[in-house]
Amino acid sequence: MAVIPGKLLKQVTSPADLRLMDEGQLEQLCAELRRFIIEVIATHPGHLGASLGTVELAVAIHYVFNTPYDKLIWDVGHQAYAHKILTGRCDRFYTNRTYHGISGFPKMSESEYDAFGVGHSSTSISAALGMAVAAKLQGDSRRQHIAVIGDGSMTAGMAFEAMNHAGVANANLLIILNDNGIAIDRNVGALKDYLTNMVTSRTYNNVRNKIWQLLGGNSRYGQNTRAIVKQLGGAIKGTLLKRSNLFEALGLRYFGPVDGHDVVRLTRLLRDLSRIPGPKLLHVITKKGKGLEKAELDPTTYHAPGAFDIVTGELIEKKCTVALPPKYQNVFGKTIIELAKINPRVVGITPAMPSGCSLNMMMQVMPGRAFDVGIAEQHAVTFSAGLAAQGQIPFCNIYSSFMQRAYDQVIHDVALQNLPVVFCLDRGGLVGEDGATHHGVYDLAYFRSIPNMIVSAPMNEEELRNLMFTAQYKAFGPFSIRYPRGRGVNPDWNTPFKLLEIGKGRKLKDGKAVAVLSIGHIGNIAAEAIEMLAVDLIYPAHYDMRFVKPIDGELLHEVFRNYSIVLTVEDGTIIGGLGSAVLEFMADNDYRATVKRIGVPDRFVEQGTRGELYHECGMDAFSIAAAIRELVK
Repeated sequence: MAVIPGKLLKQVTSPADLRLMDEGQLEQLCAELRRFIIEVIATHPGHLGASLGTVELAVAIHYVFNTPYDKLIWDVGHQAYAHKILTGRCDRFYTNRTYHGISGFPKMSESEYDAFGVGHSSTSISAALGMAVAAKLQGDSRRQHIAVIGDGSMTAGMAFEAMNHAGVANANLLIILNDNGIAIDRNVGALKDYLTNMVTSRTYNNVRNKIWQLLGGNSRYGQNTRAIVKQLGGAIKGTLLKRSNLFEALGLRYFGPVDGHDVVRLTRLLRDLSRIPGPKLLHVITKKGKGLEKAELDPTTYHAPGAFDIVTGELIEKKCTVALPPKYQNVFGKTIIELAKINPRVVGITPAMPSGCSLNMMMQVMPGRAFDVGIAEQHAVTFSAGLAAQGQIPFCNIYSSFMQRAYDQVIHDVALQNLPVVFCLDRGGLVGEDGATHHGVYDLAYFRSIPNMIVSAPMNEEELRNLMFTAQYKAFGPFSIRYPRGRGVNPDWNTPFKLLEIGKGRKLKDGKAVAVLSIGHIGNIAAEAIEMLAVDLIYPAHYDMRFVKPIDGELLHEVFRNYSIVLTVEDGTIIGGLGSAVLEFMADNDYRATVKRIGVPDRFVEQGTRGELYHECGMDAFSIAAAIRELVK
């Protein structure tokens, strides 16, 4: 059943409609907007908690600023649902994150109000500053540029790099620090503690602004008096703050902290700030999950909760009559604890995704040997390199698409020095509803090109356990293990670990005429396709390559000596992965064969269920079977 927006929300088809409202109507609009988000996401699952916390912010920003002329950038689209609804997508919001629906994140091609595409964290300040400098170069001094960044996103080095530049760029930039103390998991690190104690900065701003108004706000006081006030401000900073405000030290005028759920006060404050030129930072305190008690009490679970009861907030569990196997990430979480118990050198590292990758299991059992470093993928990799340089065996768990952000560190700090860092790449392959920003389809290709790197992918959870055991058994150097989101088969936890030979694949099935070579979990889908072909009297052989680097040359010699038709199947980009490696081997060894590659095409794949996206890319069992039939005609 379609969700009907409230009477005020129904009137807003664009921010222009919002600006026609009286200030006194904004609180009711926020209530309707928050309710609308809850009702839609309850039955059309998406990211919930972050957007519930930014309802008043979204309303206030669009009420005050002249969007889309003024540029608004939301850091990570998790917090931008209210923005989407207010900017003409209310009637399509139920299609959020669905196949051919609207994206779960701001996207330039979707709306003129989405000033910049965002999915990964900590990019907003850089992008907004670039736009602000462009406006300055073009002689436009009126345009405003607003970056809304969560405090969790502030832990990334890129945010600090951008603020460092913004402080000297003298461009119209307003950074809104949405401080709710949590990204997906609870925020960590010294910055989190610093923000908690920022009340001292509020004291400084209040005193400084009062003195400025008293001495400089009237025309009878001239420039000399203002110069004295400016000097006095420095004295206030030294005596009241005891230490410099971090943001002011970077050249950003700091305001706050303020209540991010007082929409009327926010609009008035934003209007005042819009009249102040140059770089500014507004510190706003919000509550993730605001308006839904369950989400407020458990923001990690309700970050993206799935279906839930609108009234109680209770999660609606999918009924299943059979026991489901564990998710790959949970197998990782349990296995690293087992390995750490038998090998004291094993440690775990994650950049702000302990619950997502299940390192939180180790953090509970062995808190001194598992590290959440915040949203800082580059630091996570080089931190792991430092650990490895001193004899530890770090398992650095980063989502595949997030690992892209630390590529130089992998090359320069790990591979060049041949350090034994184990990279566990969660969410490898097409991940589904998160779409193009989160599909982990490039890691096989981008890691395969790096010297010293071992690149592997388990076909199932038992193989994941054995690869993890093998990786810590001795110092092999950089070792990558990629696995998908979701479930495979149930491993036998009582079976002893098996030491695998590096670079060796395995034959799963003998066959005739056609050899299917697969890497990783998609090999299970290839196996389904092979079973379908029995009715056509087609019996392909099936090989699980297990390693794409070093690739199993002995196995490939066997394949090309016995089969004239070869099909490669991978859940990764068609360029540079398994298929490319097989073609390179064939060319280097002067074999002649028909080779067809199945994988993610050379384009960005949008959101949808994994089943829908596999079918679109010709990677589902029916498509693979059809491709084999075509090859043997």
